[in-house]
Amino acid sequence: MYERKIPLDFECGITIATEVIFSKWKFCILMEIDKGVTRPKDLVEAVTGITKRVLHQQLKQLEFYKIIDRITYPEIPPRVEYSLTEDGKKILPILDDINKWGLDYAPKFKEITDSENL
Repeated sequence: MYERKIPLDFECGITIATEVIFSKWKFCILMEIDKGVTRPKDLVEAVTGITKRVLHQQLKQLEFYKIIDRITYPEIPPRVEYSLTEDGKKILPILDDINKWGLDYAPKFKEITDSENL
């Protein structure tokens, strides 16, 4: 991990949540792991648009913050699988609500972005 220039405010829950789970991909990764997609190769296929490099980076961060667990099986070739920790499972209802809001808002968002491209 990198060294922070601005210290985290541990009295602000939004700051901590943003640091741990906010990115373009982490929500999608967590939802796919919850669906049972646990191997990196399958996650790359399930999360539209993510690259292997970015997936690896995001998985490493989620593992660092103990949102997911990594299991490496002693096989040849090695097999790696990910699962949600108890803290990771606690995020799921929030992600479901965000997903529902996004789907409800999608038609309006499409209308706004389509009119902007005129």
